[in-house]
Amino acid sequence: MTPWTRKLRMGMIGGGQGAFIGGVHRMAAAVDGQIELVAGCFSRDFENTKKTGAELYLDPARCYRSYEEMAEAEAKLPADTRIDFVSIVTPNKAHFGPAKAFLEAGFHVVCDKPMTYSLDEAKQLEQIVQKTGLVFALTHNYTGYPMVREARELFQSGAMGTVRKVLVEYVQEFLAAPLEKEGMKQAVWRTDPAQSGVGGTIGDIGTHAANLLEYITSDPIAEICAEKSTFLPGRVLDEDVNVLLRLKSGGKGMLAACQVAIGEENALRIKIYGSEGALMWEQENPNYLMVARMGEPLRRHTRGSGFASKPAQDVTRLPSGHPEGFIEAFATIYMEAAAAIRAFIDGTPMKSSEYRFPTVHDGVRGLEFITKAVESSDAGASWVKLAP
Repeated sequence: MTPWTRKLRMGMIGGGQGAFIGGVHRMAAAVDGQIELVAGCFSRDFENTKKTGAELYLDPARCYRSYEEMAEAEAKLPADTRIDFVSIVTPNKAHFGPAKAFLEAGFHVVCDKPMTYSLDEAKQLEQIVQKTGLVFALTHNYTGYPMVREARELFQSGAMGTVRKVLVEYVQEFLAAPLEKEGMKQAVWRTDPAQSGVGGTIGDIGTHAANLLEYITSDPIAEICAEKSTFLPGRVLDEDVNVLLRLKSGGKGMLAACQVAIGEENALRIKIYGSEGALMWEQENPNYLMVARMGEPLRRHTRGSGFASKPAQDVTRLPSGHPEGFIEAFATIYMEAAAAIRAFIDGTPMKSSEYRFPTVHDGVRGLEFITKAVESSDAGASWVKLAP
């Protein structure tokens, strides 16, 4: 294996002027100095793509009119020029097409969540990833926080025992006003089933809550009983969802997702009670993990301390007392995907079981959760099973 002398070359689909999450992805990809953006199709409007490319100092020849054109053109470039992977940051409806095109053209993929528009698309994409053997990373970025890795390690080591109870919530004020009627781009597509899919809030943030629960505990959600609600006139997708959970191990839980919770900013919180201990973590105060053990004082685990586990230390960039947050957690997904892509290029691909970042399989789990939650609610909040 020869030493690496260059950054990985990234292309991007989506993230043009007026978008939010594309800029976040670009910042995250740049944090560790491993990746450079060299090409893109940033919008269905080619003028937007050209303007975005100019702002990012890209070669105009590598700012494309469509993702199809980009996949075909990049595949024809010399190996020392073409992109190594593509980042897909479009609305849900526009995930599957680009992911399929680039995988089949031989490129690795980093994709925003939910992975696809429908469960059927998610299963198709899973088959394509398995067939190609290429790296596919899903940006459930909250899994990248050091104290989430600490929490995961506590459960994987057995220190917390088996799960008895989980309380996880993700609540926001974001859609408490009809922003889509004011033309706000992020609200327009999230409230449109033609672009978002069958789930609104349950897909946008509920999947983050479900993924975080399963990532930390490695205990899959087996059955759910969900009730979804819509409050603002004219909306058809859910704004609020309450879900009872049964876990594979026998543990029970509750998941709440709401985007009309006035006063809340980005309140993702999780409490997990095991047979040997419990833990509590909040995304808005992410550098600390509260851990309880029977008969002992409540302890605060700190990111950056010498007491943190190796998985937490591996994704910590700054000393304790210097807060790390959203961008750094996002960057961790890119850093770990980059390591897997480099290994693939070197001819020593990692097994998907070795990945520390969410994968295509987590994407299928997310669409299964959305689909079954809607199915449960539509059936009068009945219990439904999720795939094993």
